[in-house]
Amino acid sequence: MHSEEIEIRTGSSEVVRDLRDECRRFLRSAGADEGLLNIWVPHATAGLAVIETGAGSDDDLLAALRDLLPADDRWRHRHGSHGHGRDHVLPAFVPPYATIPVLGGAMSLGTWQSVCLVDTNADNPVRKVRLSFLAG
Repeated sequence: MHSEEIEIRTGSSEVVRDLRDECRRFLRSAGADEGLLNIWVPHATAGLAVIETGAGSDDDLLAALRDLLPADDRWRHRHGSHGHGRDHVLPAFVPPYATIPVLGGAMSLGTWQSVCLVDTNADNPVRKVRLSFLAG
């Protein structure tokens, strides 16, 4: 298995960050042909989504998460910024892992699909992402 940890700067606002370029670079460096790409976010307040980006779906996802998990005082987990407890619930809805088939050295995603880091935690502007390739 070939594995590497990368850093992604997400900044100080909610973000859906496309990871396709980083995944492509990693697969090239791994000499990947056929197998599985596992993507793992070792954080309690971020997740991964396979979603269309650039046509509004990424903003729609953040809006839906704000509706579902409002940043208010309902959360028992209370350290950090106002409403931060919701960020700790996020990985139950947007999991911190994804596994993508790799065929011919490329991720086998649909035409409009991207694998994206979803980060609603403005308190943590830098994230780690572990990329692992398991040859088939």
